[in-house]
Amino acid sequence: MKIAIIGSGEVGQALAKGLVELGHKVMIGTRDTEKKELKWTKKVHHEILSVGSFAEAADFGEIAILAVTWHAAENVLNIIRPEVSGKIVIDLTNPLVFSEDGSPSLSVGHDMSAGEIVQQTLSDSHVVKTLNTINFRNMVNPKFKTAVPTMFMCGNNDSAKNHVRELLVQMGWVDIQDIGDIEKSRILEPLCLLWVEYGVANNTWNHAVSIITK
Repeated sequence: MKIAIIGSGEVGQALAKGLVELGHKVMIGTRDTEKKELKWTKKVHHEILSVGSFAEAADFGEIAILAVTWHAAENVLNIIRPEVSGKIVIDLTNPLVFSEDGSPSLSVGHDMSAGEIVQQTLSDSHVVKTLNTINFRNMVNPKFKTAVPTMFMCGNNDSAKNHVRELLVQMGWVDIQDIGDIEKSRILEPLCLLWVEYGVANNTWNHAVSIITK
């Protein structure tokens, strides 16, 4: 499958590496195609992994993964909107803001979410919110000693969610929970806030949410 990674930070690069290893063809979309952090991509055959502009990557991908920071999302979404029309867009974003003392909070919440804003902006695309409650190092092949991690997803289109579920299974996720339409992002994004608070309190970022049953 051809997959666009919209964003070239740590999250985007980790996903690109993992998806290439799984046999997918990937293009990373970025503002600066010559940024030094992307030099490693030149070691991979260009037909398997390439780098382009946001619009070029969005046009390339059968599925696009939105992996940019929330403050950059509005501009990026406007750039890729024509190219992702009719396509599945996996939204990883969290509308996190940090106070002067480093405490995290959400810039939108309760009656609105980043997932809903992404879907409203990309009205002709099928947005699926997922992978927003895990460290980028554990998005592909998540392995934890104490439990099987749970990954939640939500979106308005059942077919799109089924395709995303298949991709998540390829990525190593076993417990995948569909919690409803894109409005449920209002629940998932605060869950990321809890994940961050736990990480700060315990000085670790290698943790995951797990739902266990008796």
